[in-house]
This record gives sequence, structure tokens and C-alpha cells, in this order.
Amino acid sequence: MNNWFKKNGIHLAIAAFFVALCFVYFAPAFQGKVLMQSDVQKAAATQSEIMKYKAIDGKSPLWTNSMFGGMPTYQIWLKYPKNITTHVITFLKVTFPNPVDTVLIYLLGTYFLLLVLGLSPWLAAAGAIAFAFSSYNFIFLEAGHSNQAMAIAFFPPILAGILLTLRGKYWLGAALTAFFIAMEIRSNHIQMTFYLFIALLILVGIEFYHAYKNKTLPQFGKAFGFLTLGVVLAIAVNAGTLWTTYEYGQFSTRGKSNITTDSAQPNNGLDKDYAYQWSQGVGETITLLIPNAYGGASSPILKEDSQVAKALQAKGADAQQAFGFAQQMPVYWGPKPFTSGPWYFGAFVLFLFVFGLFVVKSRLKWWLLSATILSILLSFGKNFSVVSDLFFNYFPLYNKFRSVEFNLVIASLCVPILACLAVFEATKAGVDQKEIIKKLKTSAYIVLGILIVMIGLPSLLFSFKSDTHQDLLNQLNQMAGGDQSFGAGIAQALVEDRMSLFRADAFRSFLFIAVGIGVLWALINKKVSQPIGFIIIGLIILTDLWSVDKRYLNDEKFVAKAIMTQQAKPREVDEFILRDKDPNFRVLDLTISTFQSADATNFHKTIGGYHAAKLKRFQEVIDKQFTGSLNQDVLDMLNTKYFITQGKDGQNVSMQVNPTASGHAWFVQSIQFADNNDQEMKAISSFDPKKEAIVHQEFKSLIDVKKVGVAQNGGIVLTSYHPDLLKYEYTSDKDVVAVFSEIWYPKGWKMYVDGEEKPYFRANYILRAAVLPGGNHKVEWRFEPQSYFLGENISLIGSILLTLILGFAIYQAKSRKQPA
Repeated sequence: MNNWFKKNGIHLAIAAFFVALCFVYFAPAFQGKVLMQSDVQKAAATQSEIMKYKAIDGKSPLWTNSMFGGMPTYQIWLKYPKNITTHVITFLKVTFPNPVDTVLIYLLGTYFLLLVLGLSPWLAAAGAIAFAFSSYNFIFLEAGHSNQAMAIAFFPPILAGILLTLRGKYWLGAALTAFFIAMEIRSNHIQMTFYLFIALLILVGIEFYHAYKNKTLPQFGKAFGFLTLGVVLAIAVNAGTLWTTYEYGQFSTRGKSNITTDSAQPNNGLDKDYAYQWSQGVGETITLLIPNAYGGASSPILKEDSQVAKALQAKGADAQQAFGFAQQMPVYWGPKPFTSGPWYFGAFVLFLFVFGLFVVKSRLKWWLLSATILSILLSFGKNFSVVSDLFFNYFPLYNKFRSVEFNLVIASLCVPILACLAVFEATKAGVDQKEIIKKLKTSAYIVLGILIVMIGLPSLLFSFKSDTHQDLLNQLNQMAGGDQSFGAGIAQALVEDRMSLFRADAFRSFLFIAVGIGVLWALINKKVSQPIGFIIIGLIILTDLWSVDKRYLNDEKFVAKAIMTQQAKPREVDEFILRDKDPNFRVLDLTISTFQSADATNFHKTIGGYHAAKLKRFQEVIDKQFTGSLNQDVLDMLNTKYFITQGKDGQNVSMQVNPTASGHAWFVQSIQFADNNDQEMKAISSFDPKKEAIVHQEFKSLIDVKKVGVAQNGGIVLTSYHPDLLKYEYTSDKDVVAVFSEIWYPKGWKMYVDGEEKPYFRANYILRAAVLPGGNHKVEWRFEPQSYFLGENISLIGSILLTLILGFAIYQAKSRKQPA
């Protein structure tokens, strides 16, 4: 045991240092405060019904009616208890407060990767800091993109497992690859996993080429076979997650349009304009080196001494008014609608990346470079569409994802790796010092030369005006009663402020690089020992990135838990509606951005909500029936019982009961068949949902129009409500067609009449309907998706296999290290 601690003492010390870093940076989290994350708050609201029934049943429901009429919980919150990685992630989250758990995975995973690459522990620690503290890794956390951040955190250890396998450590490498890919998939951000997959395809291609060239194809084939089995095992572990996601994706907004008039885009994916909405500007790439080059974040940043404030004071405004106005000015001037901050990799880290292009000889360099270039090109989206369009139109699944700027997560991984390899190559024994110094100077001339130009002549390269600059100018002129000199003066002052921010951070980057070059020069010339030099490099990187990260994720972002809870407090109208004993009706809240806000889902089953992958048919109803004006007939058929509206004064909130809401279920008098989805949508634009059902012809065989009729007596009532189980009783003197105010989703919902499963069909474009036999009967709707239940059983088998194989691989690796 003593030998083990002696051998691994440095790794334990570095791990302890990482924990200490997190303790200092996230001190409020260790004091019981919570991070105010907007997306986490939205998620908590959308999960309200799920958590309510989880507390009652001890397990999560698979369906929720809390938003958009109803949808599966797969992409909202679902635990998947038979998946071993679920319990690993739960352990991490219980052990460390949010978001410390994710940052520790950033750090430890990258540290492990760099050790696999042969770096010394202290240099590996510096590299881990470079990746972990990259600005957007913290911006993701600040915004509440927790799943996304967790998925990114597993990139480095996945790469480590792959490299071990390619180097001949087949069992250990493949087992680790399987485990970390399983963790990656369970993080449940397929977009990040997909981007990593694209980068790894390039790596495999390069390795195949070298195997062919060096006549080592058998070894490569064996490694590739082990990796393939590892990936299959990771998929099996996550069968429940992946199967439900794939199945739901076909019916979500990520699937193809059901309306032919909306099919200008032939692909089975997102609308291109929507997918490209958050595209990195081509010139905006300079933020990788200069964080505030494009103004930083969209949130207020100007201070009392800004040029805008001075210009306003010169025109008669007092200091407080001038500062208040300056705080409203848009400092960010890039092409995105808004941003939470820049993609910044660290000035000295980026310098080392450039240096690495000259000194690193490993073929891994070419993968790191090509993956970085591709990720940057793809991040441009609409701003450089040549490459993006190729992927969007022809690369499978690429068009399922939005916010293409997120491609930069690959560059954020590759840049620190090559940076660390550069330091390793420059300082290892036996190198030609003169040649290394020469390449160091060349790199310095390039990077520092660019910064000198940026500092001296920024306006030569950048306009510091956004695409909406003229709109801003018009708005300022209008505020000044048509005084164009006022608008022009303030707009020019804003440009000067943006330029000032640019210059300040360019000079800042220059200093960090200059100091770093000095330390690296001392290391190369052996003026300082490697451990000390590597520690200093790590501190330079940490100081740089820490100070930028604190601009976006700082102590002010943490609040007491009581404040967070208070934010979800119901209003008086909410409390009134909550007193309604009816277990199942919907609410339309018009006081919020109905279809972009999750606020109402905290308390009600709503027509609106917030989700990036709602059901496609419901989105189409929003587009066709609720855009411009609200279709009362559609609101009625969805059993919208209450409307929450804003008073004319913009302050008072009132509630109205909808007297024409159709109820839980009803018998219709007639059926109108539609030849296609377009006709179906058009028909519900104006009809009486209580009397008529609009049914697609594909379901015609399920309805014997000669047998069904209009019930003269009887009715149907809801007797029990559970998100996964709805119970009704009805009386009818003949066979009838019943329409239920529940969302149609064929992959899991089953209908039973007196315990016997019966067929059902879609009515009114988004609702469920069925032919019910005459008499007194009981109806049950049960949500029983095979994709979940069978997928979970596969997950259990995969989890057992993964545990056994990982245990065997570790045992084998230890056995080989021990002397005979």
C-alpha cells in the first residue's frame, strides 16, 4: 500500500489541487448556494409533473402533459435505472455540488489523456487546466447547459481509450473506450457526441492511412475490431436512451415535415435558417485569441467612463442617466442574435498551438490540425456556407442539430492538446535547441505580430459595427426626435467603446504570450527545471482563463436556495386554477411568450412550453393555427379550460374560463376524411370539434362508417388521471367514434376496452380517437413504449458485460505490470 501511494502520490496531489481549484472558484457552491442557471430553471419547470408523480410512484412517468399538450419524458427527464452509467453520474452529482462535478471531469479526464500521450504529470495538469477553463466550457455551465457540458467533459477520456487501443493495449483501451462512450451517451447531448464522432472519423482515417503505408494493417484491424466492440457495448448500455431518442426523433421537430407546403427543404431535419441561426462570424474567430474582440457577451458591460456615457453627458444627461443608457447599448457586434460570451481558448494556449505546428512531429498533429480547421469552418454556418451546406445536405444526421457554432467544442479540445505536445517536444531530452528556438521565434513573430497590428490599427481590419448598426442608428435618431447628429454621435461613441474593449484585451493577450514565451525560452535553455517551468506555464494559463471565465460565471451568479425556490412561486391566478378539482385540463398563459417559455409548466398542463424538440405535429399546429391569431376551435379540442391574460395596464393578470372547452373526451356525430396532412390541417382551421372529427384516410379501414352512429343517450367521463394511465367510463346505445383531448403518439400509447387492447387512430391532426362499442364499458389508455422497456433490459445486460470486461481489463493490465 505504501508503494502504491509513493508511486501515485503526484497524481493524488494533482487531483487534490484540482479539487482545491474548484473549491476556490465555486466557493459559493460549497456554502450551500446554487448557481442561477436559466436553462436549469426552465428544465425544472418542465419537469414539475414528472417530479410530482416520481415522488408518488417512486419512478418517473414516461409521459407528461405539462407542455405542448403532452409529450414523452425521454428528452425532459428520465432516469433509466438499469443503465450503470446513470448511477455513476448520480454518485458524482451527490458527491460534488453543481457544477463542480462537471469541472472535475473536465480536469481529470484531460489529465488522464495527456498522461496517455506521455506527458509529465505537471505538464498534463497544465493542459487539463487549458481545456477545462476554456471560456465556453464555463459559459455552458453558467447558462445551465449541464448535459452539454457533461458530454464535452468525456471527450478527453474517450480519446485516451482510443489511443491506448491503437497502441496495442486492446482490452484496457477498448474497455475504457466503452465505459467513457457509455458515459458520454448517457450525458444525453447527442449533438456533442455527434461532433466528436466526426472528429474521430478523421483520426481513424489518418491511422488507417499510416497502417496501410507502414504495412501494419493487421494490428490496426485488430485495434479497430476491439474499438468497434467497445462502441457496440456502449450503445447496448444506453439502449434505452438511444432507442427512445431515435424513435421520438422521427416524430419531433427534428423529423421531416408533415405538411407538403412546408417542404421547401427536402431533407429530413431542421430548417436550415433555424439550424444556422447561431453561426460563428468568420472574423469572430479572433475571439479565440482576444476574448473581447467582438464585445464579449450581449449583457451590459459599459461603465461610467465609457465613450457612450461621456457623449450623453456632453449632450446634457446627468452621470446616472448616462450610465443607465450606456448599460443598454449592445456591445456585442457579431452576427449571432445574442451571445453569452466569446469562444476563448487562452492567448498563450493558442500561441503554443501555432508553435506546435512547427515542432510537433507526431502524426497526431495532423489530426488535431484538421479537426480544428473543420470544426472552425463548420461553426461559421451561414457565414461561410460552402462547407456547412455540404454537411447539412449530405452528411447523415448533421441537419438534426442547431447552433452550429457548437462545432467549436472540437477545436477547444484539439488546441490545448497540440499546445501541450508543443511544450513536450520543445523540452524533451536530445532536441536541437537552436532549431527549437528558431521555431519559437517564428511563432512569436506570427502571433505577436498579429496582435501588434490589432492593437495599433484595429479599424483597419474590423468595422466594429453589427449587421443591425443602421437599425440602431435609426432608433437613436427617433429617440432624439429626428436629431441625426445625436444618433450619429452615440453610435460613433459605441464603436469607440467596442474598439477600446478590443484593444485592451489584445494588449492583455500580448502580455500573457510574452510572459509565456519567456518561461518557455527558459525551459528550452534549461534555465529552469521542468517541473517548475511546467507549473509556471500552468499558472499563466490558469490566470488568463480564470479571469476571463469570471466575467461570465462568477460569485454573483450564485444565490441562496430560498431565492431560487421563490422564483417558482405561483401567482394568485395560478393558485385559483390549482384549486380546480378536475385532474386534467389545459391552460393557455398569454402573459408570457406562450410557446417559448416554461414558466406556466411549473403549475399547469399547458398549451405552450419550452423545448428544443417538441412533437412536430404540435409545432405545425402552432405555426398554422396559433400564429397571428389563436384558433378557438383548436383550443377547444385541446380542452383549454383557462386563459391567463394581461390587463390593459400591463400589470394586472386576470383569468378567464373557456366555456367552449371540449372536455376530456366526447362522441362525434360525423367524420370528415382528409386525403393528406395538408387537408387535415386545413380542415381544423374551421370546424366544430364537438360534432365533427377530421381523420386522415390512412385510418379509414379502422372505421366502419355503416356501423358507427350518433349516440342518443350516454357519454364518456374521465375517472382517473395519471400521465401514463388514463381511465374512462362511458355509456352508449350504439357503436360510436370517441375523440380524446390527448396528443396522438403511436409509439407506446395503447388503448384497452374492458381490458382488451383495441386499435385507435389520429383525429384532428394531433388527437387520439377510437371506435368504441355500444354499451357500458371502461377505457384505459396506457403508455407502454417497447423502446423503453426492452431498451432498459438490453441496458442491464450491457451494464453487466461492461462491468465484467472493465474489471478483467484492469486485472489484466495490473498482472502484466507485476514481475513474475
